Amino acid sequence: MHVPAGRREAYLVSIPRDLLVAIPPANGFGGGPDKINAAYEHGGGGQAGTRLLSVTLNRLTGIRFDGAALIDFSGFRKVIDLLGGVQMCVDTEVRSIHTNRVFPTGCQQMDGARALDYVRQRYDLPNGDFDRQHHQQQLLRAMLDSAGHADLRSNPVKLDQVLRAVGGSLTVDTNGVPLEDLLLALRALPPDGMHGVQVPSSSQTIDQVSYVVLDNGGNGLFEAVRGTRVPAWAQANPRWVSRL
Repeated sequence: MHVPAGRREAYLVSIPRDLLVAIPPANGFGGGPDKINAAYEHGGGGQAGTRLLSVTLNRLTGIRFDGAALIDFSGFRKVIDLLGGVQMCVDTEVRSIHTNRVFPTGCQQMDGARALDYVRQRYDLPNGDFDRQHHQQQLLRAMLDSAGHADLRSNPVKLDQVLRAVGGSLTVDTNGVPLEDLLLALRALPPDGMHGVQVPSSSQTIDQVSYVVLDNGGNGLFEAVRGTRVPAWAQANPRWVSRL
């Protein structure tokens, strides 16, 4: 996530799980090209896996990350339920490969189990994993909206319950910034202030394995983040940006 100065906007940048990257050696892994989602496992999982993933992304993008969070999605169900559910708008009807549940098109209220089931789907969607990335971004936006409706700032008991649930669902390194400050700052974003960004890329089959490869090194996105020029980049590249 990139939040420009002023905190009136936020950009959720999704890295495709099948993105082909160079993963450095670590934990007995000799290093080499692989999908980005393999970096965590090659690092041994946990904090070590997170470090290798961070190093891999740093070498790819040139961006230093101020913090990180590992999400336990099963625990996230409780967070969503404490917030009273979330409003999700389904753009394409899809049947869950996990529960056989059908998600019809249209906006609908979802509890934690239903919402997480929906955002895990990628098969039978027009753009596969790219659509799943967008739906996961939508879920984060919906959770912030629900947090705003719950008025957590004026309800310390509810805020404590949500923070405890979040704490049980996340392994967080906020680089010294209190988690509640981050949550309340993001909650204050205007309704049109959150944007989803997909890294410019395309699918490609290499040696009979399906990968995602960067388009022109990311088409200037990473340079824009490093130079705090993301709003200008988003305006110039609307194909890769959606309002959440």
